[in-house]
Amino acid sequence: MVEKSSKNLIPIAIIIAGILIAGAVVFVNQRKVGALSPQAAAGKAIDFINKNLLTGGTSASLVSVTEENGLYKILLKIGDKEYPSYVSKDGKLLFPNEGVNLEEKPKTAEEPEQKKLTCEDIKKSENPQLEAFVVSKCPFGLQMQRVLNEILKNIPSLAGDVRVEYIGAIENGKITSMHGDEEAQENLRQICIREEQQDKYWKYIDCHIKKGDVDNCLTGAGVDKGRLDSCMNDNSRGTKYAKADFDLGGKYKVSGSPTLILGGETVSEFDFGGRTAQSVKTLLCCGFKTTPEFCSQKLTEEQAATSFSETYSQSSGSSGGSCK
Repeated sequence: MVEKSSKNLIPIAIIIAGILIAGAVVFVNQRKVGALSPQAAAGKAIDFINKNLLTGGTSASLVSVTEENGLYKILLKIGDKEYPSYVSKDGKLLFPNEGVNLEEKPKTAEEPEQKKLTCEDIKKSENPQLEAFVVSKCPFGLQMQRVLNEILKNIPSLAGDVRVEYIGAIENGKITSMHGDEEAQENLRQICIREEQQDKYWKYIDCHIKKGDVDNCLTGAGVDKGRLDSCMNDNSRGTKYAKADFDLGGKYKVSGSPTLILGGETVSEFDFGGRTAQSVKTLLCCGFKTTPEFCSQKLTEEQAATSFSETYSQSSGSSGGSCK
């Protein structure tokens, strides 16, 4: 036989919580219909708890009873602890602990702040590669292309360490993109230039990010238009190049434009100051095992302009974001 003692007493809050899960407590032998007085309803609750829930000589006593939100709120004491509970006015239902106010916003624990990456956290290699996944009509993708273009204008030797990739899919043999066919075709255009006329790629981007004037930008960059058209219309070339980008984006679980990948790992430019030439250059330089001398070169710390813009920076507007 189990010894009845206060040591084995289960806290009343836990006992009553279990009863609540079952639905509610229906008091035995209660046949009266209608509301009871506060003291009568509270008395029935205390009597039920003492007879059915407590053992070892421990008992509950009533501290106070008040009316609240159509119920009687009782404060009962067990040992040296007090427990608030509710009982229906007819004395048939007992509810544990404090009620939940549905008109108040519940308090939630604050999400822990995500740790910012530092240079020490970045994976190192002799020749790190920074991959920027974008779509060509996304304001923030254009913003990242503007940042990378500014870096390469000032530090051309980094060209081999920076690569722009594109986000999209191929459906029924046709390239698609999040902002429609016009964007899908511009993505393909930039991919073909990147793959087959590499020395013209950043010249074209430097022009395109200003107004999106395709024809004049192709001419100004010296792009071979016949070769470009052939690439874009040949599924064995253009579509194949694009699929490689899309597959790589899937591998990295890229979902937004822009997304930066350095050394095969997703990184954030905002951990280093935002979408500025200085911040992204610093991020890339953190990937080198041996820091090159050009990494000490100071670049602009202005946030790059979003969307098409004749100027590098903008005085107002969003300085960061993504297209998804």
